[in-house]
Amino acid sequence: MDRNDPLRNFRFRVEINGITQAGFSDVAIAETTVDVVDYREGTDAPHFRKLSGLTKYGNVTLKRGMTAGTGALDLLKWHDTISKGFIKENRKDVTVIVYDEAGQQQAARFVISAAWPTKYHHTDFTGKGNEVIIELLELANEGIERTN
Repeated sequence: MDRNDPLRNFRFRVEINGITQAGFSDVAIAETTVDVVDYREGTDAPHFRKLSGLTKYGNVTLKRGMTAGTGALDLLKWHDTISKGFIKENRKDVTVIVYDEAGQQQAARFVISAAWPTKYHHTDFTGKGNEVIIELLELANEGIERTN
């Protein structure tokens, strides 16, 4: 008998426009909701029918340890380009790939369509500790789909 154990939460990879972005410690995908529209015609029974309205895709939050070197400024530059008003031509597809517990095979894939940064932030600096500096990027998007 085959067991279908739940996937573990710690083996994943993030790709932005097909390029692997290493080092993300957290990916938070907010909920997707479909608005409910109450509708009633004059000849209907004395209660509303429920129709589907607009679908709303929640923002996606990416967190990783801040690095130096090649590619270290890529996320900040993407946010900066968006903040200058160049949204249409700078939307990107983001893929979160979840691996099995051994880290060998893809177990699930989430495709976030037409994403663009709405927020960039990093943790505060302090001389009192030795914590890793975390940078956060929040992405608006036009769709989140699990493809496998």
